[in-house]
Amino acid sequence: MPLKLSIKQARRLVLSAQGFGKQPELRPTLPALKRMLQRLGVVQIDSVNAVVRSHYLPLFSRLGDYPPAMLDQLAWGRGRQRQLFEYWGHEASLLPLNLYPLLRWRMAHAADGRGIYRQLAQFGRERQDVIARVLAAVREQGALGAGSLSTRQERAGPWWDWSEEKHALEWLFAAGEVTVAGRRGFERLYDVPEKVLPKAILDQALPSEAEAHQGLMLHAATALGVATERDLRDYFRLEPGQGRAALDELVADGRLQPVEVQGWKQLAYSAGTPRIPRRIEASALLSPFDSLVWERSRTERLFDFHYRLEIYTPAHKRVYGYYVLPFLYRERIAARLDLRAERALGQLAVHAVHAESIALDEEGYQALAANLLRMARWLGLQRVQLNCPRAEGSRLLQALLSAAPA
Repeated sequence: MPLKLSIKQARRLVLSAQGFGKQPELRPTLPALKRMLQRLGVVQIDSVNAVVRSHYLPLFSRLGDYPPAMLDQLAWGRGRQRQLFEYWGHEASLLPLNLYPLLRWRMAHAADGRGIYRQLAQFGRERQDVIARVLAAVREQGALGAGSLSTRQERAGPWWDWSEEKHALEWLFAAGEVTVAGRRGFERLYDVPEKVLPKAILDQALPSEAEAHQGLMLHAATALGVATERDLRDYFRLEPGQGRAALDELVADGRLQPVEVQGWKQLAYSAGTPRIPRRIEASALLSPFDSLVWERSRTERLFDFHYRLEIYTPAHKRVYGYYVLPFLYRERIAARLDLRAERALGQLAVHAVHAESIALDEEGYQALAANLLRMARWLGLQRVQLNCPRAEGSRLLQALLSAAPA
């Protein structure tokens, strides 16, 4: 018989699995970052820099004021410093090196034109001459950005108006022929894997596709705590057939067990016998791309929180704001804030505060103020600037004033 969980138990299990079991540390250490990254398994990368690049935020939300250079070292450092690699995990992602063999099948699929978007697959079929030329240049010259290889004369247009060389590099990246050696600003610098990744990782015997799918689904189950089949395969973007076949094997051999969660229509699963905390006290501001909330239907099931990103919504049609961060407080998502790091002015601007129907008590506003002040300090900003005319803004202002040093 499936294990039965109340929705409160499910929330606690999920929050604990996602690394919110403790309050942030005063000075997070490098080993603490490594443990958290291994626990999560995947950190999504996004280019929007309204507050800070999104991949820096999940560690801050869970661990506190760590130096961002620590993550840079793990992601793009040299030799033994490097503990992560970039690839298509859950969208563009940073992943622990031990997951590299579990994603080689995806690279092989990409080389065959599968699992990548149509335009790139077509380029791979039709422009092997450009791909060979670009790969030869990368092998000869080392870490290169797309701009240094481009032969186009006209200026690039917006969004996906890529040069031939950029198309070639992205095809080679998807196929595993090159990897990301580092970044210049936010531009990827590509090199061949043997110059970037540890030999021990590249030489590992490859699991079968079925074994790799099972490994990814099991890692997702550990990271998510309790999750439906769709939640599990979404974590590493597996296709339905891949996820279902892996799930059947994991349940059959006892590595996953079925769970019924109160209010959920679909059966869920957990890795082993779940250990459910009695309470979760953590409070945190979350990236829109945090693995706790990135699957929006799951976020509604867990927290009764309807969340949509409005970056690409015209300003006059936005409900909550341009770059809105959910606020986790005592096992619920209690508010959302439209934030901006205004670096030239040295301030973290709060353009809107929206409390959820469960509302925030005074302790909640104090916790929110503390999180904002900590975030401003972490970003090297001198103050929090409140620009919200709503009633929630007035209550937050009082909390900020009481929390400010005399």
